[in-house]
Amino acid sequence: MGRGTPASLMVDPEGLQVSRTVFVPERELEERFVRASGPGGQNVNKVSTAVELRFDVGASPSLPSDLKMRLRKLAGTRMTNDDVLVLRAERFRTQERNRADAKDRLLDLLRRAAVAPRTRKPTRPTRGSKERRLQSKGQRGRTKSLRRRPKGDGM
Repeated sequence: MGRGTPASLMVDPEGLQVSRTVFVPERELEERFVRASGPGGQNVNKVSTAVELRFDVGASPSLPSDLKMRLRKLAGTRMTNDDVLVLRAERFRTQERNRADAKDRLLDLLRRAAVAPRTRKPTRPTRGSKERRLQSKGQRGRTKSLRRRPKGDGM
């Protein structure tokens, strides 16, 4: 494998294994090849090497609803109003490497969305932390009182 080659070249050809329980089959992904922008000489004007990977999140039966919600939040502007995730890959000069890059980025996004955030368990402050807080408040008050004009000093 060359330098800068995405790790997803080793991805299952039938789809993306997100976690032990979540698998997205290849048929749910739609690829379009478009012309890339940027440098590339005459090649950039002739060959459609950039890949636009589309994944209909709303219609996907492979993803649980909680993962879909987290994916929508993570995707941000890459998510359309029709609930379709659009990833554009044009970093490399070949279609194959751009396809692998797009799938790799989709897999990364799905894996990050698959991790459920931990619920916060509310805790109560300890007696020591309360005492330290009150001590620092008292110290702060004394510092500020020293900045005031003395009482007997009238003009």
